[in-house]
Amino acid sequence: MIPLKTNESLPSVLQRIYGYFEFRPGQREIIEGLLAGQDYFVLMPTGGGKSLCYQLPAIVSEGVVIVVSPLISLMRDQVDALQANGISAAFYNSSLGEKESRRVLAKLHDNELDLLYIAPERLVKPAFLERLKSINIALFAIDEAHCISQWGHEFRPVYTELSCLKKRFPEIPMIALTATADKQTRKDIVEQLVLRQPKLHVASFDRPNIRYRVVEKFKPFSQLVQFLKTHPDEAGIVYCISRRKVEEVSERLQAVGFSVMPYHAGLSTKLRTQAHQAFQNDNVQIIVATIAFGMGIDKPNIRFVVHYDMPKHIENYYQETGRAGRDGLPAEALLLFGLQDIAQLKSFITQMENEFQRRIETHKLNAMFGFAEAKTCRRKVLLNYFGETLEEDCDNCDVCLDPPEQYDATEEAQKALSCVYRLHQRFGLSYVIEVLRGAKNQRVLNMHHDQLSTYGIGTDKSEAAWYSLFRQLIHHGFIEQDIANYSTLKLTEKARPLLRGEMKLFLAKHRDKAVVAPKKKTKKKAFSDLQYDRDLFEKLRALRLQMAREKGIAPFIIFSDASLIEMSKEVPMNEHDFLQITGVGEKKLTLYGSAFLEVIQTHVG
Repeated sequence: MIPLKTNESLPSVLQRIYGYFEFRPGQREIIEGLLAGQDYFVLMPTGGGKSLCYQLPAIVSEGVVIVVSPLISLMRDQVDALQANGISAAFYNSSLGEKESRRVLAKLHDNELDLLYIAPERLVKPAFLERLKSINIALFAIDEAHCISQWGHEFRPVYTELSCLKKRFPEIPMIALTATADKQTRKDIVEQLVLRQPKLHVASFDRPNIRYRVVEKFKPFSQLVQFLKTHPDEAGIVYCISRRKVEEVSERLQAVGFSVMPYHAGLSTKLRTQAHQAFQNDNVQIIVATIAFGMGIDKPNIRFVVHYDMPKHIENYYQETGRAGRDGLPAEALLLFGLQDIAQLKSFITQMENEFQRRIETHKLNAMFGFAEAKTCRRKVLLNYFGETLEEDCDNCDVCLDPPEQYDATEEAQKALSCVYRLHQRFGLSYVIEVLRGAKNQRVLNMHHDQLSTYGIGTDKSEAAWYSLFRQLIHHGFIEQDIANYSTLKLTEKARPLLRGEMKLFLAKHRDKAVVAPKKKTKKKAFSDLQYDRDLFEKLRALRLQMAREKGIAPFIIFSDASLIEMSKEVPMNEHDFLQITGVGEKKLTLYGSAFLEVIQTHVG
């Protein structure tokens, strides 16, 4: 049992501090369990309310909550947000100078902190562990707990040293939290952290406000620009597979007028920090990044995430798309999917020395490939991977909103397979399509492939449509790509009956649109469909940005977009009504209420 410093009820604390009127599913049960001394393993989606599960115990308990996080860039924003709600919090990591470090440690020893965020490297140092013996600790919270498992998608060896916490402090309850972990990873986390008979809370992985869309990659930059034009003045992330691609896409987007900055591990710490802060502070609209960017982002108003290249795991995809729409408002996730992505990712795997790791990576890549090629509700496929069943189609993904049309592709598939065969299975996809479509370039002519019987037999079909057909033939196992040999196309045994006309093949009709107007009616709204006073919202957003710059904090720390939209819809005219807005607690009313009410009252006239 954790000693408490207040008799105030948990719902009352939630409303007074955070301005929330009810707990999300599971939160209250977890908080009450922790306060009773129970260990917990919590699996909740990004934006699902994990942090409240350890923050609220910190507010009501006598001791400090030690939060272990690998995300140094995120700690400052988390602490700023807590302090904005009147909570005593600090972080202790390598970014602090000696004087600031001493000040934080003094507060820790004087029991002045509710929460201390610390990097695992700092925590496991023997001197710091010894120091903790004299501290009144209420709870250990291990964030991003999947980092402890080799089965996890972001294994960090230093996390395995956290097993010492239960050995040194067996009576202090512990909560392990993550947004993504399959069953093997969950088991690993519990064992490595030595959790004592932990209660397991697995929330639904469903993020119903995110619209999932997968588009065949044909002219990716044009497809990206087409998509971004449907999200003017909105914040978003574009993920690329390599640093070089990040730089290239970022420069091209800047050249056509988008507000963009690049982010990848090859940039200096100064440039990465500038990009991170510019995005957090709404000074730049779009970040083009490798997966090095994101774990340190706590920005709730990201309206879209684009994968310019395919991620190697569904866990990566789920976590990265989950950075959109953390405020609960509609958001969109677009994946541009090409066969070259698969070939490149497979080549990375073949270079791994550890056979066990190769097996894991191959399994996870195949699952990601299956998701991208799915012709059924994407949300069902995604949730099924994490062991969750969705009974109904979601009505909020491209497959549900615009179901793919099937057609008899037998004859076209025979042309494709014949061309691969006539080329002696020695060429890659692009060249095979050139021959099918009767290209007259020098390479085709020099090789005398314009003399083949399959030359030019596919001129009636677009290049993009042929790519789509070949992609499906590969997915269905009629063709393989030989990655070790420049991704040349090889026929499989399965291709024989199709070539001989002994079977029919039905495939999905090609479409390359990055923006698709729903053909089916849906109750799921896009962000642009929300009803509120947009002029008032823009005025409130301008005030928030001005105040954030004056205080040197991220705008969402003052109020989220969701709170501003609610203000623009409900139009509170006094302090009592202002407190009824979600996200407005007593501290924020005191700090910001009068300024925001003045803008609202002036707007209404």
